Amino acid sequence: MDDIWGKAKDILGMVAPTVATALGGPLAGMAVKAVSGALLGRDDGTPEEVAAAIQGATPEQMVALKKADTDLKVQLKSLDVDLERIAAGDRDSARKREVDTGDVWTPRVLASITIGGFLGATYMVLSGAVEGLKDPVASVLIGTIIGYVSAKADQVVGYYFGSSASSARKTDAMESALRDKIDG
Repeated sequence: MDDIWGKAKDILGMVAPTVATALGGPLAGMAVKAVSGALLGRDDGTPEEVAAAIQGATPEQMVALKKADTDLKVQLKSLDVDLERIAAGDRDSARKREVDTGDVWTPRVLASITIGGFLGATYMVLSGAVEGLKDPVASVLIGTIIGYVSAKADQVVGYYFGSSASSARKTDAMESALRDKIDG
């Protein structure tokens, strides 16, 4: 089941980052409830059902998942929950672990492999070295792989250089403006 949740969290990280962040901490129950409501049509889905639904989600369900992410953001703001502060604490504990254990090479090697993998995969796609890009199924698979590796590379950059809270606020502002334009 851990493997299923790993894949589900990767998908959530791309489609619903607030939900994905909440899953990794004390707000996991709220996150599972939000996803369950969006994908299963009921709030009481088991974690196993929710993970399976995320992996098998249709494009329409992905849109519902994105809406659930936005709704969760609003709910967390109304409860005065600061996910950025929680995420910063998580990064800080990872950095402290590195200092406490004296293990500086493992994170560096993993970071280098991750960034190298992202750059290599992107180069292969852009240079035309990957065959089958005209096949729709292969294109979707390759796009998913690039998105996955890109998300992991983003985590490495966030670990070493910190995440951009101002970028997140800018994204929120753009979403709000777009919603206002659609509604009004």
